[in-house]
Amino acid sequence: MTTTAAKAGWKEWVGLAVLVLPVLLVSMDLSVLFFALPLLSQDLTPTGSQLLWIVDIYGFFLAGLLITMGSLGDRIGRKRLLMLGALAFGGASVLAAYSTSAEMLIAARALLGLGGATLAPSTLSLLRNMFHDDAQRRTAIGVWTGAFSGGLAIGPIIAGALLEFFWWGSVFLINVPVMVLLLVLGALLLPEYKDPNPGRFDLLSALLSMVAVLSIIYGVKQIAEDGVTTTSLVAIGAGALVGLVFVIRQIRMTHPLIDPSLFRRGAFTGSIVANTMVTFAAAGLGMLAVQYLQVVLGISPFRAALWMLPTMLGTIVGVTLASLLAKRIRPGYVIGLGLLIGAAGFALVSQVQVGSSVVALLTGYIVVTLGLGLVIALATDLIVAAAPPERAGAAAALSETASEFGGALGIATLGSVAIAVYRERMSTRIPEQLTGEAAEASGATLGGAVAVAEQAPAGVKGPLLENAFASFTEGFHFAAYLSTGVLVLMAVLVVVLLRRMRMPQSAGPS
Repeated sequence: MTTTAAKAGWKEWVGLAVLVLPVLLVSMDLSVLFFALPLLSQDLTPTGSQLLWIVDIYGFFLAGLLITMGSLGDRIGRKRLLMLGALAFGGASVLAAYSTSAEMLIAARALLGLGGATLAPSTLSLLRNMFHDDAQRRTAIGVWTGAFSGGLAIGPIIAGALLEFFWWGSVFLINVPVMVLLLVLGALLLPEYKDPNPGRFDLLSALLSMVAVLSIIYGVKQIAEDGVTTTSLVAIGAGALVGLVFVIRQIRMTHPLIDPSLFRRGAFTGSIVANTMVTFAAAGLGMLAVQYLQVVLGISPFRAALWMLPTMLGTIVGVTLASLLAKRIRPGYVIGLGLLIGAAGFALVSQVQVGSSVVALLTGYIVVTLGLGLVIALATDLIVAAAPPERAGAAAALSETASEFGGALGIATLGSVAIAVYRERMSTRIPEQLTGEAAEASGATLGGAVAVAEQAPAGVKGPLLENAFASFTEGFHFAAYLSTGVLVLMAVLVVVLLRRMRMPQSAGPS
């Protein structure tokens, strides 16, 4: 005999506020560094290769260690892992802020990625155990989703404001007081949960998962930066092979790092795929939207970040709707609706022109975030709820890893599409006065055309920029069309996979 699951009390809701803090910082740290790059480059004088590693190493370690840390939290305790991660994240932030060399900053950013990999799955899996009532859990996960999206939006604004008055290291030091607060309040308010029968932690599986994820994401990022090369193909192929070995090992183990049976649950698999493709479209087109704002429309990075702040309203409304609609409508239809709303938003984005106002792009993106907020909140809840409570950490880590894959793949794919269109259009639009390296650079990338235009005579500069902006915007359109199509197809797939599924009903012991 079972009864309705117990409702969460004030302690759980205050605990949710505590768990939101590290989520904000992990997402902020994905973007704040871009604003500090010019200043830290002057101070530390990194080489071109070192600069790329300073930018990328955080995301690499974060993605590569998520599965390991999620499973480790199930074994040693999610609260304990969260506290250890907070210590690592705070210490790495101090190390990064006071770095005296590029090598030191790269090491600090790697440690930040390790800390971030412990924070994200720990917070999400703790919510699974703190909120047993379905409606309350959906609300809590909606708040978690909103916090992650909010960190991405406010990170550039906070970084821009800090760099107006302080040195580049200040963008890292803001992490320290928040981590101290998490350590103090977390110790008092957060409960501890772990798998009562976890089995031995398999170091080989952890190593295999890290190598597989890092290799594939590295290869995809190389394609985004340099196009398809032998190095990128070898990295992706090696990662896929190691990933296959990892999966075979998990199937054969009694206590695997990741439970393969989770993927036999339609709710889990459908939601993972939905989240992956949502981040595919959002990250890929988001990268192009930033270039459109800053280069084509000529808006400063700080002002561009301010302009995009209202898109948080779409996320908030979407997250709220997810919780309300899930009480009355089957989740497959709600997620399908969110995907269609997101597709409509991308269709609006595809209509912007070189001379459009910021409001045109902003309107489309508010619709996008409305739909995607609805999808991510409900899909994340389904992923976490589908796993047994003792395996919630591993499920949360899989959700985060899938999102990282989706984002990297979206940037590579949509970026490549936009560049291909740009180059095809520019092949017939380069002014006749430009020849040799100048013509080649102008036809290769928008950044190259802008750099050439700065040195070109007035009679060439205007036509060159006009044609380059038009070519880039057309590439932006094609990427938006592709994003629209992907989300429409995903909406159909999710509805087919989840059309008979109802929201799981939690129950407590009699």
